[in-house]
Amino acid sequence: MTARLADIAAQAGVSEATVSRVLNGKPGVADSTRHLVLAALDVLGYERPVRLRQRSAGLVGLITPELENPIFPAFAQVMGQALTRQGYTPVLATQTPGGSTEDELTEMLVDRGVAGIIFVSGLHADTSADMQRYARLRAQGVPFVLINGFSAEVRAPFVSPDDRAAMHLAVTHLAALGHRRIGLALGPRRYVPVQRKIEGFLAAMEDQLDTGKASAGQLIEHSLFTLEGGQAAAAALLDRGATAVVCASDMMALGVIREARRRGLQVPRDVSVVGFDDSPLIAFTDPPLTTIRQPVQSMGQAAVRALLEEIGGESAAHGEFVFLPELVVRGSTASVPKAGPAVPRAGTGAGTGAANPAESHQAPT
Repeated sequence: MTARLADIAAQAGVSEATVSRVLNGKPGVADSTRHLVLAALDVLGYERPVRLRQRSAGLVGLITPELENPIFPAFAQVMGQALTRQGYTPVLATQTPGGSTEDELTEMLVDRGVAGIIFVSGLHADTSADMQRYARLRAQGVPFVLINGFSAEVRAPFVSPDDRAAMHLAVTHLAALGHRRIGLALGPRRYVPVQRKIEGFLAAMEDQLDTGKASAGQLIEHSLFTLEGGQAAAAALLDRGATAVVCASDMMALGVIREARRRGLQVPRDVSVVGFDDSPLIAFTDPPLTTIRQPVQSMGQAAVRALLEEIGGESAAHGEFVFLPELVVRGSTASVPKAGPAVPRAGTGAGTGAANPAESHQAPT
């Protein structure tokens, strides 16, 4: 490094201390001097540090885990519009089964000189993932913001819905309709949003129905964040006598409705169902889905504002911005059946063909 500094300093006609300040992004160096040092790097064949590479004009990466769940395109649209209004160009990078991983997509975007990256429901939400990948990204000088899933190990702005409050809204609504056997269908336990939903659900069941954690815990079922995952979870919860099911995503809620109908049950006459997200078009399902609305508009705009502050050198708060969700009541919830919990027909409780939740790489919403 000493020899390199000396070579660069000699080529640029400046001191080694000045070269060091430029390479480390320190203030107090005139623009003309900074350009001389960068030019010397190029002449001598040295690769510029990532933080000093010329960024493409306003490119911002948006990394989502998938596009099949309509909540992710909704986030991408909100953030894309907000970035465009500020003169930036969004670059959408989506993971696909057997395709590029989050790390590979990140590397691709960094190589293209994006000004910053927003991660939606990425590996930061997975408590089993190595968070050092984000420390390495920050060391490269690339600003980033993370949506859904907080980790105290990552120094960056986070944007999340209040998952605990969401479950309190859902349980309170169903309890007011007379339901006592309320089930919770969600994804693998390792995800932060899943853990927070469980905490909120257990607290709400105790607060609203005086149901202890042990009893309420028997009505929690982990599966996949898919329609098939919702159907598999519903099979287990309906077998345990649930008259209502709260789901961690609207896609799972549609799976619960499918399983109820497979058993000859009607929604909401026999079983009430609550989704999560308020995804586009979910109001037009049959029946229209009661759901917890994730404040996508506010969250997406907040994520963009935080990223632009980071890009501009005004470091945004490295903590979590939490947004309150909203209960949207539609046609999939009703009073508890007077005859009590629906009893499934014989032989219908198995054979849904759902995958093992531990094998899922789908991200939480």
